[in-house]
Amino acid sequence: MFEAALKEFQIPENQTYLNCAYMSPLVKSVEEAGMQGMIKKRNPGIITTNDFFEEGDLLREEFAKLIGADESKRIAIIPSASYGLATVARNIKLLKGDNIVMAAEQFPSNYYSWQKACDQHEAEMRIIKRPSSTHDSWNENILHAIDSETKAVALPHAYWADGYLFDLKKIRDKTRQVGALLIIDGTQSVGALPFKIQEIQPDALICAGYKWLFGPYSIGLAYFGSYFDEGEPIEENWINRDKSEDFAGLVNYKSDYQPYAIRYDVGEHSNFILVPMMLQALKLINSWDPKNIQAHCANISEHALSKLEGSSFFVDKASERSAHLFGIKFKHPIDSNLLMDKLKAEKISVSLRGNSIRVSPHIYNTTEDIEKLINILLQLK
Repeated sequence: MFEAALKEFQIPENQTYLNCAYMSPLVKSVEEAGMQGMIKKRNPGIITTNDFFEEGDLLREEFAKLIGADESKRIAIIPSASYGLATVARNIKLLKGDNIVMAAEQFPSNYYSWQKACDQHEAEMRIIKRPSSTHDSWNENILHAIDSETKAVALPHAYWADGYLFDLKKIRDKTRQVGALLIIDGTQSVGALPFKIQEIQPDALICAGYKWLFGPYSIGLAYFGSYFDEGEPIEENWINRDKSEDFAGLVNYKSDYQPYAIRYDVGEHSNFILVPMMLQALKLINSWDPKNIQAHCANISEHALSKLEGSSFFVDKASERSAHLFGIKFKHPIDSNLLMDKLKAEKISVSLRGNSIRVSPHIYNTTEDIEKLINILLQLK
């Protein structure tokens, strides 16, 4: 299925890269798009006023296609997940006594902005810890925590450390019952795990671009629903103002912003290097299809992971986690530094996150890659 796509990758043959959740590899056509952007700057006379907008609009359309959004104007170009989440937190109308429901130990980008907003408005950060018992459900505990004072629920789709899947459909239903917003950090899922706006109907979806979207560092994308249509951006840049396409009239200052999510674009969002790279990356992701990516990752790992039964390691049930990102967990304390040194010596790249080895394969990985990792783990005493 992915034979042609594999020619895009430049990972050395002696490396076993199982760490896409850390950072995706730069593929050839995305690299070339960036190079062409740099070369273009050699002769800035060929950069037209239309160039400030056209490729950005194509980028919005490609991301809208990926997530099934009907309107590409609901897509903002952002520099990072933290920027997008700060934009969301800035525009939520919090009152004293309101609460924000969150899963515990999320990535810091989906914590600090909420902490600041709650501190400013004397609202509660209602942080739901992961149950220690396997008989309890993190999803159920989150559902029980949502009440009439909940202003927003802020969650990932797949938990960044081990791929635990949050039941966004049920959580969306509960938020609707109480009039709360649903804010999703899709950084560790969108691009590899199917996600459609029509199905989940989040109020905002924030994604960094350099992981599962295969883009460069310092660019990301965000979807903003109708709640945010009249909000205030973090920065007052010229290009997010109404009629900014008219360069001759820029000093005819406008109080109105560009429509929908475009008002939240980062300044200099036209970036003539990063935008073409991100656009090409999304074209690839859409051609590969997250459904196929998820199936490939499940197929190459299923047999190898079954070998962990009865060992000192375990993984969560396949139904409770993603296939592109999962944690191999320790039943007993081990010398994690020794383990990581061993894997590094074998040229296997994974991440240590909490009490688990985070494994995050993609289409460039094979069954043999997962088997190699598991066999080394089983040799440990």
